[in-house]
Amino acid sequence: MVGGLTLISRILGFIRDMVIAHVFGASVSTDAFLVAFKIPNFMRRLFAEGAFSQAFIPILSEYKTRQDISTVKQLVDRVAGSLGSILLLITLLGILGAPLLVVIFAPGFIQYPDKYALTLEMLQITFPYLLFITLTALAGAVLNTYGRFAVPALTPVVLNLVLIGATIWLAPYFKQPIVALAWGVLLAGIVQLALQVPFLYRLHLLPKPQLNWHDEGVKRILHLMIPALFGVSVSQVNLLVDTLMASFLVTGSVSWLYYSDRVMEFPVGVFGLALATVTLPNLSKSVARHDISSYNRTLDWALRWVILIATPAMIGLITLAQPILMTLFYRGAFGESDVIMTTRSLIGYAVGLVGFVLVKVLASGFYSRQDTRTPVKIAVIAMITNISLNLMFIWHFQHAGLALATSLAALLNAGLLYHGLRQQDVFQPLAGWKPFLLRVSLANIGMAIFLWWSSGTLAIWLEWRTLTRAWHLFSLISSGMLIYLVSLWLSGFRLQHIHLNLTED
Repeated sequence: MVGGLTLISRILGFIRDMVIAHVFGASVSTDAFLVAFKIPNFMRRLFAEGAFSQAFIPILSEYKTRQDISTVKQLVDRVAGSLGSILLLITLLGILGAPLLVVIFAPGFIQYPDKYALTLEMLQITFPYLLFITLTALAGAVLNTYGRFAVPALTPVVLNLVLIGATIWLAPYFKQPIVALAWGVLLAGIVQLALQVPFLYRLHLLPKPQLNWHDEGVKRILHLMIPALFGVSVSQVNLLVDTLMASFLVTGSVSWLYYSDRVMEFPVGVFGLALATVTLPNLSKSVARHDISSYNRTLDWALRWVILIATPAMIGLITLAQPILMTLFYRGAFGESDVIMTTRSLIGYAVGLVGFVLVKVLASGFYSRQDTRTPVKIAVIAMITNISLNLMFIWHFQHAGLALATSLAALLNAGLLYHGLRQQDVFQPLAGWKPFLLRVSLANIGMAIFLWWSSGTLAIWLEWRTLTRAWHLFSLISSGMLIYLVSLWLSGFRLQHIHLNLTED
């Protein structure tokens, strides 16, 4: 259910990016907006989806399992008050310190006064988005813990709809049309928060914010959040480093990385985020009940689904990178050279797709047990690796080298997280992994050969109209999926091999 609803949001996200690419292309104004949006969006992922959710959900699950509803409501009230006060302060500091943030996050813009000024103007508009979207994440964490996954999964649709509307209808009324998107981001944050309110009310958990730093639950959450701020969001930090370094490259580099990241994030968001969203509350519930068997089965089940879905998605993105970008973005101001340059960085990101998804799942294995120290140590290693590889690759591969460095760091991060779970003896793979991996590998090889042979050349895709390109891309993806699934079936794979009855937990 979460994956299906996220799919709707991601499709609208692609439509949003297609509209923005058509109207603004990979231009100075687009680079400026993407940085102005990336800064609060990065902090959203750091605070909301990253550190806060990973710290709050295990504690809330513990309270839900062991305490009555009035105690849970008191925890939600005090967390809302404490978190809200921190966010309000950060928002004010962000608006006042916007000039410094632009220098930190995109230092290359300083040499272009117009680009710097436009980025600064939009950042001061978009930064309050952090306040509203993090409170939205608080509401979503409560709903997810109580098994209400639909509304939080559907909420991102609002952002996409508002930005599409701002591009089409509001932009012409602004002296700088791109500024309309900044106002759209702020409006979307307000609407997303408002959408959660009725559903919290039905659970009798609509917060009445109370400022209480001495509450035991609040102190425990803050204690877990501080290291988690870095540990769980290392992939976002790595992407931000990419933007920082790309700001020194030719104009368009930030946009090329953005559009390729958006395509790569499609399978990560639809499947990876959905899987992590469902897995964390169940792992936390197992820990709260001291049910180690359930914890192990849930994590093993999640890892098998990662391999089953993320590996063909990775191969599909690598082999079909150019057709996908031609179909989605090749029109208007987004030209042939933009397609070629974005293809290079998309392939670089796709190499690490499995790593990005694994990090989401494996990190949940630590945070559900309220262990924040181990992921932080691993994150430091991954961060140093990413920066080192960036410095090595950027000279020869430009923006594509930045994408590849991020992917390799994500794979290292995932490998170390898995090793950490095994080393702590909290996870033991269940039987059947060797035949499972063999079947998936053979199916992927068959699919890869077909896609490589039938994808065609850039010249052919340039000749086709948009609808023709879309039809051929749909045919390639459908045929590739069919070959993959049939190959799995013929090799003896059945869904019961990865079945998990969550009701047993």
